[in-house]
Amino acid sequence: MPPMLYMVIERFKGGDAEPVYRRFRERGRMAPEGLTYISSWVDDKLQVCFQLMETADPALLDAWIANWSDLVDFEVWPVVTSAQASERIEPRL
Repeated sequence: MPPMLYMVIERFKGGDAEPVYRRFRERGRMAPEGLTYISSWVDDKLQVCFQLMETADPALLDAWIANWSDLVDFEVWPVVTSAQASERIEPRL
């Protein structure tokens, strides 16, 4: 199975980013091997993080989420790049 991109929306419980950033500073991302961090963005209120991850094994996302679920509520979306979306839709146009 080829690697897929996933947009992970993380809502910090209680809107509190401090425990999340503290754990990250102490332990790192805690992602299993085979799950690759691409990039992330955080809203200006420091309550929600939008993180792009890549893996060929979606079960690795569950393992990673388990490391953070006490501090973060997760929403995971499989995504494609804009170029890939354009390529997919082109035959229908």
